[in-house]
Amino acid sequence: MDTLEQPNLTRYAALLPDTGEPGFGVYVHWPFCAAKCPYCDFNSHVRHQPVDQERFTAAFLKEMATVRQLSGPKTVTSVFLGGGTPSLMNPSTVAAILDGIGKHWHMPDGIEITMEANPSSVEAERFRGYRAAGVNRVSLGVQALNDRDLKFLGRLHDVADALKAIKLARDIFPRMSFDLIYARPNQTVDEWERELKEAISYAVDHLSLYQLTIEEGTPFFGLHKAGKLIVPDGDQSALLYEATQEITAREGLPAYEVSNHARPGAESRHNLTYWRYGEYAGIGPGAHGRLTRGSMKIATATERKPESWLDLVERDGHGMIDQEQLGYEEQADELLLMGLRLKEGVDLARWQQLSGRDLDPKREEFLLEHGFIERIGNSRLRCTPSGMLILDSVVADLAC
Repeated sequence: MDTLEQPNLTRYAALLPDTGEPGFGVYVHWPFCAAKCPYCDFNSHVRHQPVDQERFTAAFLKEMATVRQLSGPKTVTSVFLGGGTPSLMNPSTVAAILDGIGKHWHMPDGIEITMEANPSSVEAERFRGYRAAGVNRVSLGVQALNDRDLKFLGRLHDVADALKAIKLARDIFPRMSFDLIYARPNQTVDEWERELKEAISYAVDHLSLYQLTIEEGTPFFGLHKAGKLIVPDGDQSALLYEATQEITAREGLPAYEVSNHARPGAESRHNLTYWRYGEYAGIGPGAHGRLTRGSMKIATATERKPESWLDLVERDGHGMIDQEQLGYEEQADELLLMGLRLKEGVDLARWQQLSGRDLDPKREEFLLEHGFIERIGNSRLRCTPSGMLILDSVVADLAC
């Protein structure tokens, strides 16, 4: 097994510490990809002609101005450039977007600024430009550490490309994470354990480990429905999940969320904003937001098709097609849904304030007795490892 030289961890101190507060994040969606992966149901689009980055940049900035009117003045605690494949953007595009965020909201030094990237060699060469633009955390879509499964997953890179991108990211960015997909067809626990241990040897402080899910509307969905793609059953998936938790905890990267693992202090600040049910502005095609106005929360959503979004922004100043005011009960349900994904759990006082009621004592007692949830003192509630395996059911029971 090849190992990479360990990075200089003293550089991490430059990022502001996590305060534990939900925060205010800005999410910017770059919707374009070089190819569409067969498992992906994200809002991503392939264009065979060059994208007019200057025109899209101007539209991002225009939509920011409108969203700023909705949000009011805020202090940004994180920025996330997602996609699609944001590493298809020119560094100058990234710099203009980050400058725009700083113009519309207060953006302190040292906040986390993440960019998703695919580990092809051409994109990796842009890393220094992204770092100069202000990106201080990169999230690489590695997905597998063998060429057979990378091909199966429709990835354009091979393992050599991935390791080159990981090394470059470790050298350039203060923080780095990469994704892997497991529970792939015919994958055994032993195979996954070996691959995961190899991944940990390359990781710095964060890994995102997702089970393969078959999403409607994807090529994998059709193959699965036709019986041509068989994924591990529930029991095998549970064994793979349990092995994941055991190995990452032993190696110092415990789960802080269902699918995310980090060394203490290296958790993704932006994703914590989602799971702690904070506020976030969604900019770009298909982006979603949650903005607070007074005591109410507004859910925003933009047009998904890039060119249609672009036309709307140029005409109206934004591409939003939905602004829904969420009632207190809806907010309470979302808080529960998001917060129970976290190891730190849910702030019960906050949930009670939104919902206007206590948890149903019989439902809570049932889940406690069966070891699916546990109290953290008197103030918080969280899922146990067993509860995480049936998270949707636990949330549904508690929300009733």
